[in-house]
Amino acid sequence: MSSEKSKVVRAAGVVGAATFLSRILGYIRDMVMASFFGAGLYSDAFIAAFRIPNLLRRLFGEGSLSIAFVPVFTEYLTNQGEKEAFQMAGSAIKLLAAILTITAICGIILSPLIVRVIAPGFLDSTDKFEITVILTRIMFPYIIFIGLVALAMGILNVLGHFAAPALAPVFLNLAMIGSIYGVALVSDSQRNRVLGLAFGVLLGGALQLGLQLPFLRKKGFKIWQKSKIWHKGLTRIGRLMLPAIFGAAVYQINVLVGTLLASLLPEGSVSYLYYADRLVQFPLGIFAIATATAVLPTLSRQAAAKDYDELKLSFGYAMRLVLFITLPSMVGLIILRVPIVALLFKRGAFDAETVRLTAIALFYYGIGLWAFATVRIVVATFYALQDTKTPVKTATISIIINIIFGILLMKPLGHGGLALATSLASAVNLALLVIMLRKKLGALGWRDLAIFAIKAAICSLCMGAVVYGLSFYLLQGMITGITKLLFGLFICILAGIISYGIFAYFFRLQELNSILELAGKGFNRK
Repeated sequence: MSSEKSKVVRAAGVVGAATFLSRILGYIRDMVMASFFGAGLYSDAFIAAFRIPNLLRRLFGEGSLSIAFVPVFTEYLTNQGEKEAFQMAGSAIKLLAAILTITAICGIILSPLIVRVIAPGFLDSTDKFEITVILTRIMFPYIIFIGLVALAMGILNVLGHFAAPALAPVFLNLAMIGSIYGVALVSDSQRNRVLGLAFGVLLGGALQLGLQLPFLRKKGFKIWQKSKIWHKGLTRIGRLMLPAIFGAAVYQINVLVGTLLASLLPEGSVSYLYYADRLVQFPLGIFAIATATAVLPTLSRQAAAKDYDELKLSFGYAMRLVLFITLPSMVGLIILRVPIVALLFKRGAFDAETVRLTAIALFYYGIGLWAFATVRIVVATFYALQDTKTPVKTATISIIINIIFGILLMKPLGHGGLALATSLASAVNLALLVIMLRKKLGALGWRDLAIFAIKAAICSLCMGAVVYGLSFYLLQGMITGITKLLFGLFICILAGIISYGIFAYFFRLQELNSILELAGKGFNRK
């Protein structure tokens, strides 16, 4: 089990570091786009055009495809050997490439109709409608690249390689940033620049896929190796994928419902929730999603071997690891919410009042960070057991609860009530998933996990007291000074990390050793 722990921590560290870099570059990309296009015709057109291929990526690509593919590929690899597993993977690549190519061609042909549906307001402006259609046609083939990247990610992760798939989004951001500046060197036309940005998306997709190929070859897998276009294993992948796609659609519905309810509140409420959610997604992506991605192949191997005792141990370890990092992140995010929002967004029309209102949303989202994070691990366990239906059922119930809480809380708490409703619904979703998982696997060591969570929570609160005291002296009245604000936040965060480590040491939280060991190995490599 210790070797599996080491694998999970090392993989989570790789994915987390790559995700951190990607999120930073994504933020820079957004700033570059804003500086070149502002909030006008061309930015509206690009965002609307990119929405459909991006939505298809989320529904059919990254999440649902990997979720369905990894357990089946792992089972073939464990029980039938590498040759048969690679044959199945080769068939999956060929079939997926054919489906995505047909989808892209249809999307290109039907772009005018698609734009009419997703952006009906653009019909009032001939120029905006025309450029949106052109951008949609340019970017639609992106789904071919990103779908194959998702499949390559599943193969490499099961084979123990996480770096290349995790770094793929970095190349998309770099391509988009580079394309804007590249076209800007030769043209002052906003139209040419936004067209260059669209081609940058395609280039980014090609680079993402190209990055995976040498690592696949190194693992002995050739992406276009001889294989049938249909393999019997694909039937099982399809059965697992359909509920997973629906689960992804459920999440999109949740987002849509939140936006709809926020639109009934005072102007700006949608934006406050959007920016606050961006900040919550930062630690969520780096820690929780990274750990869930890293632990899925391990859980899948143990499920395929029917080694459920080891699976329970891996599950418990992943939950402790996520709680160990997420709980202090939650406390720090809540305490430093105002200066963090001010540092990242306070400029131009984003004034002090907007900072305050966004920070309110961040507070209520932050309360649920622990639930958002641990849900990822529980769901990954169901996927490893090739059960994609249960997470969909509980997610559907959580949507209903989110709507009810949202309607009840939006009047007294405004947009903060909608953020709180999301946090509460996620906690309910977690509780339902845990009950279902216990029925499936029996006792999961919840007593030990609860004791650990209490200790980690106490350490986080003690850390919070240190951070709050420092912020009171370093950050009061500095919201307008970016340099001082940056320095003050750096000191507060550094003090929080150090103090949490000290408290964790005295409370004998073993996960601290895993984190320090990982950091030490990374340092030694340098």
